Amino acid sequence: MPYLPQDSKPRPAAHPGRARGTHSSGKGYEQLKQECLRRGVLFEDPDFPACNSSLFFSENPAIPFVWKRPGDIVKDPKFIVGGATRTDICQGDLGDCWLLAAIASLTLNEKTLARVVPLDQNFGPDYAGIFHFQFWQHNEWLDVVIDDRLPTFKGRLVFLHSAELNEFWSALLEKAYAKLNGSYESLKGGSTIEAMEDFTGGIGETYDVKEAPDNFYEILGKALKRCSMVGCSIDTSSVAESEARTPFVFFKGHAYSVTGIEEVSYRGQQVQLIRIRNPWGEVEWNGPWSDNSAEWRSVSPSEQRRLSQAARDDGEFWMKFEDFKMHFDKVEICNLTPDSLEDSTAHKWEVAIHQGSWVRGATAGGCRNFLETFWTNPQIKLHLTEKDDGQEDCTFIAALMQKGRRKLKKLGAEMLAIGYSIYESPGTDGHLGKDFFRYHASKARSKTYINLREVSHRFKLPPGDYILIPTTFEPHQEADFCLRIFSEKKAITQDLDENVAIDLPEPLHPTPSPQESEEEKQFRALFEQISGKDLVISAEELEYVLNAVLKKTKNIKFKNLSLISCRNIISLMDTSGNGKLEFSEFKVFWEKLKKWISIFLQFDFDKSGSMSSYELRGALKAAGYQLNNYLLQLIVLRYSDEQFQIEFDDFLNCLIRLENASRVFQALSVKNKEFINLNIGE
Repeated sequence: MPYLPQDSKPRPAAHPGRARGTHSSGKGYEQLKQECLRRGVLFEDPDFPACNSSLFFSENPAIPFVWKRPGDIVKDPKFIVGGATRTDICQGDLGDCWLLAAIASLTLNEKTLARVVPLDQNFGPDYAGIFHFQFWQHNEWLDVVIDDRLPTFKGRLVFLHSAELNEFWSALLEKAYAKLNGSYESLKGGSTIEAMEDFTGGIGETYDVKEAPDNFYEILGKALKRCSMVGCSIDTSSVAESEARTPFVFFKGHAYSVTGIEEVSYRGQQVQLIRIRNPWGEVEWNGPWSDNSAEWRSVSPSEQRRLSQAARDDGEFWMKFEDFKMHFDKVEICNLTPDSLEDSTAHKWEVAIHQGSWVRGATAGGCRNFLETFWTNPQIKLHLTEKDDGQEDCTFIAALMQKGRRKLKKLGAEMLAIGYSIYESPGTDGHLGKDFFRYHASKARSKTYINLREVSHRFKLPPGDYILIPTTFEPHQEADFCLRIFSEKKAITQDLDENVAIDLPEPLHPTPSPQESEEEKQFRALFEQISGKDLVISAEELEYVLNAVLKKTKNIKFKNLSLISCRNIISLMDTSGNGKLEFSEFKVFWEKLKKWISIFLQFDFDKSGSMSSYELRGALKAAGYQLNNYLLQLIVLRYSDEQFQIEFDDFLNCLIRLENASRVFQALSVKNKEFINLNIGE
C-alpha cells in the first residue's frame, strides 16, 4: 500500500483537551449517550461488535465466550470503587501484562489517570451502556467510545478485571485499548513503554540495568517524582522462556511496574529500597524486604506506614535496590511531555514532531549498510543553539516511532526493525546526496535497530546543525513514522524535503542547419520516407519512427512508446500549431532525446539497461526538475516496476509529462503576473 505523507513540516505537540472523536458515525460520546437515553436503549457499538472478530483474528476462541454487561455479571456494578488504584488491575487470560503494568503505573498520577479515564462515568441514573477513554496516537489525542459488553466465561470476566468484583473501569479501559488496536488479540505481546506513551503522549527511554549509570537510583527517584511512568522486566533467551518462573518467584519476559523508591533506616544504616508490582495481583518476591521478611521487624511502625508496607498477597512488594539490579534486566521510563506535566513541575521538555513515510522505490532506503539507497531516506535538519544550563553541550532525546503496526497485525504486518543516524550538517540546503554519506561518518546513532514500535536515545552534542536520517534496517520496507525530538532547551527542526523547482534551459527554436551531419542526413531520409510529400509527421508516424530508432539503441531497455506519449511529444514540440512535427521541430526534440538518454545511462549505475527508482531523484534533478518526496513517491508508484526499476520508455514518458506540465505552469504564471500588473496599473 502507498504511504504518502500529508505534511512533512514540524508540528507542535498535541493538546489532550482537544481529543478527536473516532466513532464511525461522526458523533461524539455525549451525543451518542444522549441519543440512547432519549430512545431508552443501551448503546451497542457497531465499530467494535460483541463477536469473535473483536476478540481474535487468527483463531476461534477455545471456549464459548459470552458477552455480558456489568449489570448482568454483578448486582451492583460500579465504575470505580474507592478510587482507581494499582490493585484494581488483575491479569486475565490475555498475554497483555505489558499493558497492565502500564495501567498500574497510570494510577500513580491522578491527573494523568483522569485524562485517560474520564472519572465522571458511572452506572447511575444516566447509565446508557456507553463509556469513553482517551489515548495518544502519533501526536494526536483520540476519544474512543465503547459499549460495556465484556467477554465472560461462566459469569466471570475472561480478561483484565479488578480485585473488587463489582468494579469495571480497568476492564472497560482494556476493551477501549483493544478497539483502538483492532482486537483483543492485537494486544498479545508488547512493550510496557508503548502503552505508557499512549496514556501520556510521553517519550520512552530504556535502560539495561546491568549497564545502568552509577546514579541510576537517583534517575529512578527523579522519574517517579516527575510523575514519569516506570516499568521493568527480565529478559528471555528464547520463546520457550517466556513467563518462565525463577527461584525467587519472578517470571521472565513478564512486565512489572515500578511504583515507589525510598530509603529506609535499618539498624543504623540507610537502605535503598524499590517497590515493584506484578500485574497479576499476586505472586511476589520472596527474598529480603519481601512482605513477611525478617527485615521489617527492625523498621519502626511509623516508617512502615510511610512506606505503605503491609503483608498482603496483592502482587506488590519492596526489595533492596541491589537485589533489584541483580534480578531485573530492563527498565523502561516514560518521560512526560510538557502538556503532560503538572503545572508546578519545574523541569519541562521542548518538543518538535515530524510525520513521514518510507515508500518502496522512493524513500525506503534502509540503513547505512545499503549505501546505494540510504541517502534516499527522509532527512531532518536539527539546529541546536542553546547549551544546557551550566554545560557545554545540548541534551535531547530522539524518538522514532513506526505507526499503526499493531493494528495491522491482522493483515500480517509485523513490527519493522527501525533506527536512525545523526550526521553533522555540511552547511548546504536541500536533500543530501549519496556521496556525502559515502565520505562522512555519523556523529551519533540509535543504539541498535530493533523491531519495537519506538526507538529512542538520549544524546549530548555541541551546538550546531545536524542531519537526522530515520530508516528501517532493510530497504524497500514501507511504513509511516513519527519522529519526536525532546530537548531541554528549544531546538529548531526542519524537514529537508526539497522545494519543487524547475530549472530547464531556454527551449531551442527550429533553425536550418548550414550543413547537415551524416546522422542528420540519415534521419532526414527516414523522416521523408515516413512523412511523405507533406514533410510533416503525425503522432502515429512519430510512434513508428521513435520505436524503430529506440529499439536499436544500445545499453537501454525499451519496451514501447505509446501513441498517447507521441501525442504529448507533438504537443510539447509543435511550434506552428498544426498538430504535427516538421523536420526542424523533430530535430530539436531529437537533441532533447539524446540528452535524456545520456542522463538515463549516467544513472544506470549497474549498466543493466534500466535505472533504479531510488536514483530517480538525481536523474530528474539532472534533467532540471527538483521534486519533493510527495511528488517523487507518486512518480515512482506510476513508473517503476515491482523490482523498483524504471526502463527508458517510462523515464521518457515521465520527462515528457513533466515538461508539458511545466510549460502549462509557466504560462499560467505569466498570465497571473500580467493580470496583477494590469490591476496595479489601474
